[in-house]
Amino acid sequence: MKIQNSKFKIQGRLYLLAASVFLTGCGFQPPVDDLAIRTPGTWAEASSGTEGRISTGWLSDFSDAGLKRSVNEALAHNRSLKAASARLREAKEEAIITRARQMPSLDIDSGGGTTDGPNVSRIQSYNLNLAASWEPDLWGRLRDLTRAAEADERAAIEDFRGARLSLAANAAKAYVNLVSAEQEIDLAEVTLESFRKNLRIIERTYKATGEGALDIQFARTNVSAAERAVEAANLDRGNAARTMEVLQGRYPGGQSRVASDLPDLPGSVPAGIPASMVERRPDLAAARARLFASAKRADAARKSLLPDFSLTGGGGTAGARLSDLLNPDFLIANITGRVEQVLFDGGALAAGARGALAGNDRLVNDYAQLALEAFQEVEATLAADRSLAIQEKFLKSEVEQASLAEKQAERDYAEGINPNILSVLEAQRRANNARAAIIRLRNQRLQNRFDLHLALGGDFRTKG
Repeated sequence: MKIQNSKFKIQGRLYLLAASVFLTGCGFQPPVDDLAIRTPGTWAEASSGTEGRISTGWLSDFSDAGLKRSVNEALAHNRSLKAASARLREAKEEAIITRARQMPSLDIDSGGGTTDGPNVSRIQSYNLNLAASWEPDLWGRLRDLTRAAEADERAAIEDFRGARLSLAANAAKAYVNLVSAEQEIDLAEVTLESFRKNLRIIERTYKATGEGALDIQFARTNVSAAERAVEAANLDRGNAARTMEVLQGRYPGGQSRVASDLPDLPGSVPAGIPASMVERRPDLAAARARLFASAKRADAARKSLLPDFSLTGGGGTAGARLSDLLNPDFLIANITGRVEQVLFDGGALAAGARGALAGNDRLVNDYAQLALEAFQEVEATLAADRSLAIQEKFLKSEVEQASLAEKQAERDYAEGINPNILSVLEAQRRANNARAAIIRLRNQRLQNRFDLHLALGGDFRTKG
């Protein structure tokens, strides 16, 4: 028995050596199953300091109950996220199917019947058959396919994580867009009332003095423009509400209501965030898993050029009585082995192997490009975060000065110091433009912060 075992081991090693020589001789290079991305120590757009930690808990940084409710509702009811969950379940089941191919299969069937014979009135017969088959994965092809399917499952998990992160960010964006739209409606209505007040004053002056006919035309023009702005703001508000409702899995009726104030922006981005943190992004993690899966499938495709070995076995019983099925005397069994090797297929198998290697090379470059784009997103959002904060300081000063100029112009006109209504209208226009700009800028800062969390794959405190 020991001699037979030793002989089998020697033969197995010779088979593996022959396989290695065969695949190398056919010009097939090993595929790439991973790719290291060189990253800087920290982001160029982040200042030096303590390194931050990042994870998907970024929503807790925004102390706004309405924002959290909106995002949580989207996570609970969004249809696209439910579809991503179903794709994850599909990938899990596919991994089970692929893994099962390495195991033996066993089938059983039984039957019975009666026939009329020439000399007897009826003949009864019963049978029970078992069939088993197994492919001894000599070259590891099935193991490669199993590891590829497991990598596909990991990629599906990362896709689901990425879908949740993206949905949370988009739901947060939709929420602040709706709040901003509400604020712009309020500003448009205040502006309209201010212009109507101007028109009433100018009309009284004209009736009393007969002067200011041109001023009346200017004032009426402003009122009409303000009325149009109110209508446009209401349309924008309805569209913003419908966008949020679709994300939340609700009918887009545009009836959602939110708070009147934008969420407070959390403190500045922690200094010294390590650039290597971006590698935990779900899309990059999924791409790495798919790269590994492509390498394993390329390996399996190369090994498909080698002979296939399989073992099949069967056994069964048959008899005239049902009790005969349990009688060993009626047992018939057989075990056979089979070796298959394709001699000619027009180059299909070799082309499949080369195509799998080409697909692996494609995913290598896709992953490298995706990583560069991820770095670009982080650098751009970090730069925007700093720039927008500086812009807001200047814009606050602009709003303050424009508001003072507006009040002064209105006071001078009412007291007759400056009877030119155009100066009042111009001061009001500048003040209202500055107020609208501060609403948009604060929205933009929040949107950019959400984009930064997306680019990094989570918050600044917890590792992935």
